[in-house]
Amino acid sequence: MKRLWLIILVLAASLSPILTIRTLSLRSRQISTAATESIAVDSASASKRLSAAIQFRTVAPPQGQAEAFSVLHELLQKSFPLLHATLAREKIAEHSLLYIWQGSNPALNPILLLAHQDVVPADETSASRWTHPPFSGVVANGYVWGRGTMDDKSSLLAMLEAVEALLKSGFQPARSIYFAFGHYEEIGGHNGAAAIAARLKARGLEFEFILDEGLNITDGIIPNTDRPVALIGIAEKGYLSLELTVSGSGGHSSAPPARTPIGILSSAIDRLERQPMPTRITLPTEQMFEFLAPEMAWPQTMILANLWLFSPLVQRQLAQSPLTNTIVRTTQAATVFRGGLSENVLADHARAVMNYRILPGDSIGSVIDHVRHVVADPNVKIAPFKTQAEPSAISNPAAPGLTLIQRSLKQVAPDVLFAPALLVATTDSRHYASLSRNIYRFVPIRLKPDDAQRYHGVDERIALEDYERCIKFYAQLIKNSQVGIDSTRQG
Repeated sequence: MKRLWLIILVLAASLSPILTIRTLSLRSRQISTAATESIAVDSASASKRLSAAIQFRTVAPPQGQAEAFSVLHELLQKSFPLLHATLAREKIAEHSLLYIWQGSNPALNPILLLAHQDVVPADETSASRWTHPPFSGVVANGYVWGRGTMDDKSSLLAMLEAVEALLKSGFQPARSIYFAFGHYEEIGGHNGAAAIAARLKARGLEFEFILDEGLNITDGIIPNTDRPVALIGIAEKGYLSLELTVSGSGGHSSAPPARTPIGILSSAIDRLERQPMPTRITLPTEQMFEFLAPEMAWPQTMILANLWLFSPLVQRQLAQSPLTNTIVRTTQAATVFRGGLSENVLADHARAVMNYRILPGDSIGSVIDHVRHVVADPNVKIAPFKTQAEPSAISNPAAPGLTLIQRSLKQVAPDVLFAPALLVATTDSRHYASLSRNIYRFVPIRLKPDDAQRYHGVDERIALEDYERCIKFYAQLIKNSQVGIDSTRQG
């Protein structure tokens, strides 16, 4: 590493004029937009409706109970009467929902907004660590607490709140708006979002853009900037789990073989962790740097403006942190390890699961090849799980739809910087890939450093001001989409 630093410093010194010119030529990619009046939001009433929705344990089948989804649907119909009187509603694959707000101009391509009804279970062993019970929906201390407040009932309810408010104001769209709410997202979406997408595809629909859950407004997470940064996912990583198994003959532990199934499998996992897949800066991360570099101070601006020289250094730095390592590498995590039944009996079988989040440019095939090469042991059998996904296509960061999202956000959160980025998780949006060339992943919740662990974790919650911002953002997005997306330009 010292040698690399020395080489880079020597090159930087010799190329100083070029580096300076490239840095000074940077122009801000942030937009300015005229102030606009947002819809009025009764935050107290809206938070009560979200609280009620949180109390239904809509865990995806087979772990959850189907009745919870039916009761949630009844709550939605009761809570949003104008919406249900105006929009067409279809139930798909038993519990997924599709709403259609028909526009007056069929020549305009519709837009599609996504969210999901299902949530992950709350581990009973961690129940005592929750400030409020995970399905209580308690409203306290400026937050709504409970499973689904961040992932993803808040998005779903906020969209419906926005539509109900727009209908009350007399708004009618020229461009049709579709809302798709799957119920299987947390276990792959194959029996929810995939079924909705198939129905939309059968109707020959093409969407101007699609917006799903995803990244957030980071606050204190992006280094070298003191402003909150809204990261909008223009791509998402792929998903793969591999089962690694080793079999043996078992027997009494007093006469063990030189290598046991547990030892062989442990060594294989150790080799994998010591030899991760290589780092690489992909287009979404490069775009993130392009948007943020002009807003940073020297020397960060110079470094990010000259990735052609500093890329190895940037990759090395990002790889040092588990959080930023995710955007430059296909990551791997040993999530399951089982073997043995008794302290004095040799295990006749050992099993582990490795979970991979695949960087754009890598593939399911290249990950499996890497694992086989590193493990290099015929005793270790490697098999992929059925649920898997290649990395998504990368949406055009210069497309008018993304600028429209940026403008809508700026109108409700003027202090926020904006940047395209890579989503390191997976969403239902991948099932809609054939329906639009432009898919984005974002929810305008402010995320501080200690909030990331709340996703799928203890004390999931949403601030009341965040929820109000979500409602206003979706309303603004719907209104802005009507004026003609092609006329949306950077300011």
